[in-house]
Amino acid sequence: MNVRKPRVIRDFDRLSTEIQEQIKLTFPYGFAEELISFTDKDGKFVSALPFETDDKYYLVRMTVSEAIQLVEEDDDYDDEGTLKDDAKNDYSDKYSDINYIAENLGEEDDMDD
Repeated sequence: MNVRKPRVIRDFDRLSTEIQEQIKLTFPYGFAEELISFTDKDGKFVSALPFETDDKYYLVRMTVSEAIQLVEEDDDYDDEGTLKDDAKNDYSDKYSDINYIAENLGEEDDMDD
């Protein structure tokens, strides 16, 4: 059964801290390479980061340059644009009980520390 989720189009800085942290955990290598493009309801060409939770499908509005800048200015990311281990561990512990996050983490946790 395919249930259509509400779509939420929002700027990154207008998302809750919890959703921002979950996005960082889902995209530990930054956002720029993950952006999609679409035409909004006003016919305007927009780029956004897709992020899906159990309840909603988010399109987080940002350009490639904004995506790069977000990561560069975020203390959770290192100089190479990778989510720091301490932030990744904190967020992994915090959100490990959320199925859509746990499924995503399973793909990357195959490496031994």
